[in-house]
Amino acid sequence: MLVSCPACISGSLTLLVLVMGCATPSHAQLASKSSETPASETRLLAERFAAERLWMWQKRLNLQGWDLSVIVSRANELKPKTVGNIHWDRDKKTAVIRFLDPSDYHLPFDQMLHDIEFTVVHELIHLEMVPVLSDLHRTEENRREEEHAVNHMAEALLKLDRGQ
Repeated sequence: MLVSCPACISGSLTLLVLVMGCATPSHAQLASKSSETPASETRLLAERFAAERLWMWQKRLNLQGWDLSVIVSRANELKPKTVGNIHWDRDKKTAVIRFLDPSDYHLPFDQMLHDIEFTVVHELIHLEMVPVLSDLHRTEENRREEEHAVNHMAEALLKLDRGQ
């Protein structure tokens, strides 16, 4: 399912909201979900969380001119040893961030949500760097260096956001 931001209630999410009595869970409620939550509900909650985080970080990073979306992806749909990616069209200013399906995580729910948010921020930093890096000759070495730098920036932004 593709979710566009700003996060609007649509499709399956509307059904989830109606089933839950028109009350949507807060971040604290999402973080307290137990391992007994059905996989389909966990996936919807993670997707909603990612869409909300995308919307917030898109504003913070001043990327409002982009049409951004998130999509849950199974591990076999991502490169090995990755938990997400981003694909963009620079001319159309559109991008899709894929993040790992909760069923492929082996972390407690609250840690999984932190990792999903890290993935969103990480991929948005890549997007922010598109104008600078797009014309450079890409090598495996400078890609590793870019990943290292993007990881450090994402960690720093999230620590600031979480008051650490």
